Amino acid sequence: MSIQVKEVAFVFHPVTDVARARQFYEGFLGLKTAIQVEIAPGQWWIEFNVAGVALAISNAVPGAPASSLTLEVADLDGALAAARTAGVPIAFDAMEFPPCRLSAVKDPDGNQIGLHQRKAAS
Repeated sequence: MSIQVKEVAFVFHPVTDVARARQFYEGFLGLKTAIQVEIAPGQWWIEFNVAGVALAISNAVPGAPASSLTLEVADLDGALAAARTAGVPIAFDAMEFPPCRLSAVKDPDGNQIGLHQRKAAS
């Protein structure tokens, strides 16, 4: 059973020093900030639009993998049910955020692949 992947939601890189990371991504690479959210004091989630794909950096995700791919799916609950049926390891169950829901599975080599579903605009 396969799931319906719609697009790449984002590629994520954890960072330790947000100011230093911004100098690299904005200064050296010339990327423009699309979204920036201070999740907690001093903890940031920042996204850059790279040809229609979000590149996210954050210092607010402890224990995050070195980098990860997150895919937009049509039905997150259905995707997780399909993963369980297929015996695909689930890295973490669905988490709720104001604009989305997020979960992750692991490929056969243990690489984490995020599954993301945007919430309907209200």
